Amino acid sequence: MTDEKPLKSSLELAMERLARKDADAGITSTAMTDAQKAAIAEVRNFYEAKIAELEVLHQSKINGTFDPAEREVLAQHYHRERDHFNSERDFKIEKLRRG
Repeated sequence: MTDEKPLKSSLELAMERLARKDADAGITSTAMTDAQKAAIAEVRNFYEAKIAELEVLHQSKINGTFDPAEREVLAQHYHRERDHFNSERDFKIEKLRRG
């Protein structure tokens, strides 16, 4: 056996299986352009800043109240807004990836 190939890691084997599965399903992958990568980074930075701002505002509101019911309402509002920002960010990133 002079043509011995080096052993592959489980990660390499799994990636090959996924690539074959995608090829069988007709899914093709294309590399992102530098412009797409820059636009995605910009979107991520924008939403990261928005979420950080939301966190600061939330903490200031929480620190200003001692009523447990109002704290719960504020927490629900914070989580809803954060989830909204995250889903909006993910939607825009997916749109940029598709071109």
